This record gives sequence, structure tokens and C-alpha cells, in this order.
Amino acid sequence: MSLFRKRINGTHLLDKREFNSRLKKMLGFSPGNLDLYEIAFIHRSATFTLPSGKKVNNERLEYLGDAVLDAILSDYLFEKFPDANEGFLTKIRSRIVNRDVLNELSVSMGINKILISKINSSHLTKNLYGDAFEALIGAVFLDKGFKKTKKVFIKNVLNKYLDLDLIVKTDTDYKSLVFEWVQKHKSNLIFTYNEEYDFNLKKSVFSTVLFIDKKEFGEGHGSSKKEAEQESACQAWKKLKDNFCN
Repeated sequence: MSLFRKRINGTHLLDKREFNSRLKKMLGFSPGNLDLYEIAFIHRSATFTLPSGKKVNNERLEYLGDAVLDAILSDYLFEKFPDANEGFLTKIRSRIVNRDVLNELSVSMGINKILISKINSSHLTKNLYGDAFEALIGAVFLDKGFKKTKKVFIKNVLNKYLDLDLIVKTDTDYKSLVFEWVQKHKSNLIFTYNEEYDFNLKKSVFSTVLFIDKKEFGEGHGSSKKEAEQESACQAWKKLKDNFCN
């Protein structure tokens, strides 16, 4: 077992050979720098400190992977839809990197079975696995470069687990849908926000309530205001659709 996996006590860990085998099956190639990939699966809640004082978790790789994934999708969609305008390309990219989509994708890939976390299963957030997926993309990028990372994502992830045609046809930007409805009906929309520190997750979490004409239509929670807004807008849109859009 590597230095990283030895240091995280109290968690059932795969040995190096099994970890490498699962990665190869997941990505379609044998990793070069295995430590990078191990870090990609260490959640903030399982952070540990090296003798040098450096803290180890997947946050930096998640940050990098998020940017690399955006670049890959921008490049891919630009080539895939040569006649599409900027608005369409941006919308489709946003649908693919939607937190719910990335979380479901990660579970399909088996990331949930490798991720090292000290969060109780009853407190799991919907971002946990999606964040680890972005960290994995960051690790592949550092290990193999952009061209290889794009190839791996398109072949082993996008084409294998996602239905692009369905994504194109399905509008999951509930906030935009609600805004369009409000404008059409000359109504008034307000979001109220609350921020709290979750000691379990060791990060700030946000909640928001969506009001239309002073009546509550939805409540959302997330690691960002944007995410909380989308969840509350999803609830609101379902109510609007059921009650007013028939």
C-alpha cells in the first residue's frame, strides 16, 4: 500500500494492486503516477497531514479537473455541433457538468466504491462523488496531458455512460425555466439565502427559499448559492408545471 493509503486509519482501503486494477478498468489504461489518483479519492473529511506539514485531500485536483472538464467539453461540443451558436453550446455543456449528472455518472463508474471519506452515509451530499470525478479528471490531466484526458473522457465516460441526444433534448436549467415563466406572467421572484458551516463536511453550505409573488414555491440546499438556487427552482418549476402549465 502507498504512503497515502497507509496513513488514513479507520477506513477500509483497497490494496495497491486492486486499486490499480479498478482504475485501469475505469479509465482504460494503467495509471503512471498512482499517488495522484489516490489523492483524487481522498475527500476533505479524510484529510491527513504529511510530516512536512502539507495537508492531503482532493480539493486542488477537483479545482483543476473542473477547469479541464470544461475545456474538454467546450472543444468536443464545438466540433460536434459546427452550426450551433454560443448559447446552445454553453447550455449543453452546463447540462453535462450538472452536479446531479456528475454524481450519477460517478456512481455508475464505481467511484463511490473507491472514495475515501469519513462522512457518515446518512450525511452524504450529492456533490461528494461528482467532486471526486472532477478530481479524477485533474489527476488524469497531470498524469497524461490534455489530449489523452479528452480521449479517455469521450470514449470511456461520455460515450459509455451518457446519452448526449437525451441531454440535448432535456432542459434541466430549472432556474431559467422559472425566470421565463415569471417574466411571461409578470410576476415577482425573490430568493432568500442562508449560509451555515457544516462541521461534518468541514465547509460552508447554503440554503435558499424561492418566492413567487410572496408565496414560497421551493427550497434548496447546496455547497454554493447557485446549486441551492437550482434545487429550489426545480421544486418551483414542478409546482408551476403541475398547477399553471397545463
